[in-house]
Parts: sequence; C-alpha cells; structure tokens
Amino acid sequence: MKAPQFAYRAPRSIKEAVTALAESEGMGKILAGGQSLVPTMNFRLARPDMLIDINRISELDFARPENGKLRIGALTRHAAFERPFFEGPLARLLADVVQHIAHVPIRTRGTFTGSLAHADPASEWCLVACTLDAEMVAHSLEGERIIPAAEYFVTTLTTALTENELLVEARLPLLDDSWKHGFCEFNRRAGDFALSMSLVALKIENGRIAEARIGIGGVEDKPVRAPDAEAYLIGKTGEAADRVEAARLASEGIQPMDDMHAPADYRRDLTRAMVRRALERALAR
Repeated sequence: MKAPQFAYRAPRSIKEAVTALAESEGMGKILAGGQSLVPTMNFRLARPDMLIDINRISELDFARPENGKLRIGALTRHAAFERPFFEGPLARLLADVVQHIAHVPIRTRGTFTGSLAHADPASEWCLVACTLDAEMVAHSLEGERIIPAAEYFVTTLTTALTENELLVEARLPLLDDSWKHGFCEFNRRAGDFALSMSLVALKIENGRIAEARIGIGGVEDKPVRAPDAEAYLIGKTGEAADRVEAARLASEGIQPMDDMHAPADYRRDLTRAMVRRALERALAR
C-alpha cells in the first residue's frame, strides 16, 4: 500500500518548521528518519495532511556534552552512538543499548528524538530517557518548553507534546566514573521489539550502592521506573540475594500488558529475569 496524498514542506529553520506545524492545524507530521512514520502512512494507519521534513535544518544535527548534560539534536541518528564519541559511562551505556535497536539500515536513518516522539513502549531510547531522567526540549511559536521524562511519556504512542510543538532536543545527564550500567532485553528474534527489557544504572561508593536507577520497558504502556527496587538497593553491596530481591520487587511493582504477543504473567516473569540480569551486568563491570 501507499500513503494517501499529503502536502510536503521542507523548512530550513526551527521557526519555519513550527510555523508549518501551526498552519497544519494538528494534521501535520514531522519527518526526520521516517522509520516509524512512513510504514504507518503506507498502511494508512497515519493520514497526515502535511509532512514537515526537518532534514534541512542543520542546527538540529548535533550531539555533544555540555554543562553536565549530553545534548542530542533532533537529527542525530541512532548510529551516532554505536561507538563512544566522548568519555565516560554514559557514552558506554548508549553504545551498549543502541546495538539492540532494530537493524543496521534502521539505525543508520532513524533518530534518537524521533524514537522519543513516537513513544513506543518497547523503544530502547524511551527506556533510556525514563531511567536517566532526561529532559525533552520542545519548540513552538509560543517559545521553548522543557519537559522532564517523568511528565513526557503519557501512554502508548502518546507524549506530552502538543500538536504545535517540535521536539528539537533531548538532554541526558552525564555520569561520572562511579556509575555502572547494565542492560538486558528479551525478544523472539534479533531486531524485534522486546517483550520486556531493563536498564540499570548504579552509583557505587565505597563498595556499596549509593544511588540506583532501574527502568523497565516493553511491559506497560510506557517506560517505567521501579522505585521500590531502587530504594531497596541503597546501601547494599549488590550480592546475589540483593539482586534477586530487587528483581522481585521490580516485577511486583508493574502492571504488565496482556496482548497477542505475551500474557501479563509471562511479561511479569520476564521482567524479573531482565532486571536481575541487568543488575548482574552492571555489577560485573
């Protein structure tokens, strides 16, 4: 199938892009990588009246550490993270996670913020943003708005962005050398969306866990944190019994989906395994 007819705009500035969004009156869609949008249009699941192609806006093509954060522009492709391009644990975390995103052609074209804007519950980048308390920067004709991850993800394919806002940037906190990470996901075939995945970031001081961040994706209608498990790990050494109990707490704190891909009980059990393995990988570094 092919997409229904639509108007096409190719702005060369953020102002031109948000002006086009406003003029579309809620019927415009942003095109960056197009790895999710184009297939849904071809199946006529999405029917925008206007496509706004932002690939000519050079000011959105950047990824750089600055003032304690990694700033990621809207045209930064997944493939940019396959090799660490700056020093520190965050670069290694991103390089680890990106290997699990779809396949090489998709990583070459798809974008980091496009994944955040699409907000699939099984998106690895959405999980990263949730786990690390990212900030999303949106622009409209009214100006700039910064949206914390805790408020940004609403439900499946739905975010806090308004119809007139363009997601121009994501900001992740830089991690110092006391941080370790672990990532684990389960899918039936390489490149498929995960049925459950977990990202763990642990701050280790004097051999004990001083801060814990545990994110879970692919299980609920948006990525979530595991606050009970995070609190439990504070002050622990992360030995086997600690990891098992944290994984149990994380799996009991979720409300897993029950759909054609997997029943809720199966997803809960998978989550327990994914959290435990992510913790093991973090503490083995």
